[in-house]
Amino acid sequence: MLIDTHCHLDAAEFDADREQVIAAARAAGVGLMVVPAVDVASFGRIKALAASRPGIAYALGIHPLYVDRATDADLVRLREAVEQSLADPRFVGVGEIGLDHFVVGLDRDRQQHFFRAQLALAAEFSLPVILHIRRAQDPILRELRRYRPPGGTAHAFNGSLQQAGQFIALGLALGFGGAMSFEGSRRIRRLATDLPAEAIVVETDAPDIPPAWLAGGRNQPAELAAIATVLARLRGESPASVARWSRANAFRVLPRLAGVGCLD
Repeated sequence: MLIDTHCHLDAAEFDADREQVIAAARAAGVGLMVVPAVDVASFGRIKALAASRPGIAYALGIHPLYVDRATDADLVRLREAVEQSLADPRFVGVGEIGLDHFVVGLDRDRQQHFFRAQLALAAEFSLPVILHIRRAQDPILRELRRYRPPGGTAHAFNGSLQQAGQFIALGLALGFGGAMSFEGSRRIRRLATDLPAEAIVVETDAPDIPPAWLAGGRNQPAELAAIATVLARLRGESPASVARWSRANAFRVLPRLAGVGCLD
């Protein structure tokens, strides 16, 4: 069984065929999917999606690309939603949160404000985090050392080997997905090859970050099997081995996943 540790199954891109997408994931051997929120408007939608069937877990948070439309009242709503979800076994952490220093024009101070508040919330409730990191590895590491949430995942990791080691030391696993399938993604492919197995989880970020064979088309969780096969080939391992240890890693860094039943 594979675990897609990061996919946006609630996205509008899946509105027309979500049931078929879920069935295709199940047929491809994906037993669990983690769906992180991006803003408070998505909280109810993803909670309902997770409650509708086994195999879907969720996280609650405000994405750095959405903080320009968020307010401190949304942080209050996030705290309330987290408190209400603690008894829900499908709830696995705080995310998707982080910093994005790639997109031009984003207010970095505003991002920092929301990121710090959400890290503090995760630390207070001993919840792992699901991190968005784009050209902001070092600033995020500084905040992780300050707030010390209990691990989680660094989604779509693309830092240096040295930075990777620092995230790992803080209890996080690093997410690898479709970007790894491009021969030109040399840094990502090198990390996927050289990092210890216990540092890696697999993901799709569906409908985004499509692997090379989709030629820019819509990504979906069923692609995780082929993505894991790319990882296995890079590491000189079998796909079954990658499925086994990546699954164990996901359960370790997102321990509440153990309470989520698999897709049937």
